[in-house]
Order: sequence, then structure tokens, then C-alpha cells
Amino acid sequence: MANRTVTVAATQFACEPDRIVNLAKAERVVREAQARGAQVVLLQELFETPYFCKDHDLRHFELALPIAENPAVQRMQALAAELQVVLPISVFERAGNAFFNSVAMIDADGALLGVYRKSHIPESPGYHEKFFFSPGDTGFRVWRTRYGVIGVAICWDQWFPESARIMALQGAELLLYPTAIGSEPQDLSIDSQPHWQRTMQGHAAANITPLIASNRVGMEQGANWQVQYYGSSFIADHTGAVVLQADRDSEIVLTARFDLDAIRAYRHSWGVFRDRRPDLYGPLLTLDGKVPY
Repeated sequence: MANRTVTVAATQFACEPDRIVNLAKAERVVREAQARGAQVVLLQELFETPYFCKDHDLRHFELALPIAENPAVQRMQALAAELQVVLPISVFERAGNAFFNSVAMIDADGALLGVYRKSHIPESPGYHEKFFFSPGDTGFRVWRTRYGVIGVAICWDQWFPESARIMALQGAELLLYPTAIGSEPQDLSIDSQPHWQRTMQGHAAANITPLIASNRVGMEQGANWQVQYYGSSFIADHTGAVVLQADRDSEIVLTARFDLDAIRAYRHSWGVFRDRRPDLYGPLLTLDGKVPY
């Protein structure tokens, strides 16, 4: 039987104030990726608009929509079906009176497979997500798509090894992270890009699973903070090695091809999952690593 291979795409672009313009740009990016052979295309976090969490501004709640009513989801479902590509789509979700930073997982026939809601919600200057989003209640999820089992987590989730390990335990053959990260406006001497990338490379290596990260580029000005997003979208292989890396400024599409069966055999031979000791991992269920008094 022939090995299963899949071509994945990491992407990055600058977001404009006009939602319609950003949707058109996202579609162009997906079409370019598919024309280059991509079957799974990762767009960046919250690409419909500039990153609105720079400020505590109540007006931005009006951007949120139910998944079924979101024009990005509807447009990308039609595009996925037309191009036969898998598209995880990052959106600002309204569910009743709750608001989530979510990914709608769209299969290659345009079907909505489900939704993941971001679990870890950051709060720092220029990244005020706790003001807008409730912590996700879906748990970490993977989806059996036409081109393999895919796990998707969102931005700040990527700093937590537990997220990647849980998706891998659930059978993820690819780990995808849409993200929106750049400068630390309270201290411009901090460059988190290398740290950001090495953290995710470690997830790929530890779980012996390729990883794709897509970030935005460009300068965005808020009421109080200005953030320069540093792009650097990349694709890492199952050993954590970077296969392809974008620069910090360009709007770009990166594609790489992986043999999922060969990687699976390598993963099994390495014994990482065989030798796990979940009976010893109880401290992970606490905040401080200790048994409560």
C-alpha cells in the first residue's frame, strides 16, 4: 500500500481595517497555497480584522458572530469544497452571552467538523485577551480530515507542552498553531520570536509530529499600544527541525510535504509514547506542583 503523504502550508499576511479586504486576502492566500500543492492550509489567528485585543474597547465585541453566521467560515467552507483543501479558520465567536477565540475546522469537502475554543487566555500590555474571551470549554481536539488527523490549538496555547501532548495522545499526525504575536510594547528590548519558535520546535520533537505555525505581519496601532507583528511563520518536521521559515515582514506562503506513514513508523520506533508514566504526572493537575493542604 502506498504511503500517505500530505502537503501543508504555513502563511502570513498583514491585516487591514476592512474585514472584506482581509477575507479577500485570505482567499488569495489559500488559492496560492493550493496551486502549489497544499492540501492543508493554515491561516493566522483572527485574520478577519486587525488584532483588536491591543485595547480594552467595548466596541470590538461587535465583531463577534456565531460560527454559523460568520462570513469567514461560510466563505472558507465554499473555498475548501472548491479547492479540496482542509482549512482551520480562526474567528471571534459569540455564543449567547459568551465570547471565545475559536477555530472552525473545515474538511476538504467544505464540511464543518467542529470547533475548538482557545484554552489558555493571555493578559499583557497589547495582548488583552482576558477582556474579550472566556477560557475555552471544548478541551483539546483533533479531527480526522481527508488528509490525516490534525490537531489545532491557538497562539498562547503554543507555550504549553500539555496542549501538544494531549493532541498527540489523541492521534494528531500534524500540529497546527494559528497565532498573532509580535513586539512587547511595554519593553521593546524584548524579542520573543526565537523563544516562541523554539518552544514549538520542542513540541514537534517531543511528540515526533510535524508542526505548522502561521503568524501575522505588519505594524498595528491601538489606542494605547503599538505592536509590530514579527511573522516568522514556519514548518517544523517530526524531529523539531525547521523545514521552512518565513521572514518577519513578507506576505508569504510556505509549503512542505510529509510522509505520515513513515513518520508514524519512526514515532513508534522511538518509544516516546510507550515509555510515558502518567501514574507519576499527578502534579500536573495542580497549579503549584504540590498536593493541596
